[in-house]
Amino acid sequence: MAVICRELDDAAAPAWDGFVRAHPEGSFFHLAAWRIVIARAFGHRTHYVYAERDGAIVGVLPLGHVKTVFFGNNMISLPFCVYGGPLAADAEAGQALAAHAEGLMKARGVPVLEFRSRLPIAWLDEAKWPARPDLYVTFRKPIAASDETNLKGIPRKQRAMVRKGIDRGLCSVIDTDAARLHAIYAESVRNLGTPVFARRYFQILREVFGDACDIVTVLDGEQAIASVLNFYFRDEVLPYYGGGRAVARERYGNDFMYWEVMRRAAARGYTLFDFGRSKLGTGAFSFKKNWGFVPVPLHYRFRLAPGAAIPDINPLNPKYRLFIAAWKRLPLSLANLIGPPIVRGLG
Repeated sequence: MAVICRELDDAAAPAWDGFVRAHPEGSFFHLAAWRIVIARAFGHRTHYVYAERDGAIVGVLPLGHVKTVFFGNNMISLPFCVYGGPLAADAEAGQALAAHAEGLMKARGVPVLEFRSRLPIAWLDEAKWPARPDLYVTFRKPIAASDETNLKGIPRKQRAMVRKGIDRGLCSVIDTDAARLHAIYAESVRNLGTPVFARRYFQILREVFGDACDIVTVLDGEQAIASVLNFYFRDEVLPYYGGGRAVARERYGNDFMYWEVMRRAAARGYTLFDFGRSKLGTGAFSFKKNWGFVPVPLHYRFRLAPGAAIPDINPLNPKYRLFIAAWKRLPLSLANLIGPPIVRGLG
């Protein structure tokens, strides 16, 4: 039977998610509900396409179309997500999805189409889809059911930081709304020179994904000093949006926070800790390596229209140096006001 590509509708969403959960390379970011999040939080158009053969789904491709004045016109699988790209049962299904995406790209006049895959896409024509291999890595590591085993798996220096946080009396709680998370995260990313998401985005994630995400907040006495929003998928936990106040480092809040995410996830039966994506040469990259995680390159591929180039929208790009330096000096209230309209184009 021939492969047919169809746009996802609500009726097909359960079958889509069933395929994602069964596919060995499926991820939280492939789930159908992201199309709702991206549309509601950012107003971007999505194209969720699945490949069907003989009435069964044999491939999925989540796409978001990010078109803004500041950051150009790109179609991404998947914006605001570290993984994405096509999932396919076989090469025929995958190639049908890629061809469909290329057709959308041409029809909508999009110069750049990006697939963000954690692993290589074996059936993709690499000559047509150049890579940017020198930028992003991910960090993933099994975790055990035992706290003591997991603690011993953290290298000595970082383990000492976790123990100091425990000895200080830090504790963690599960927050039911995004207020404290957003306040802490906004301060943290402003200090890094990065625009912040609107608090509404975090609220939408909680509403849409329900028990598949939570917020772990670290308290020092009554003061919230660090907080992180986490995703849960199959046997994996992925701390995704997190940060700490300026005092968190001296009070060991950041290391304690990730330990608490690991500890809580292990207690619930999760067996893999995904520390997420980092850019080479950044502080986040070094922090995760110091936790004993081994960096693994991500496999991002690009389909470029004639004359187009692979986007280089990242803080290591020298062209953004002055912007980052200026952003760090903004009053937090102003950064929180003007950040969300800017960050919606950073995909």
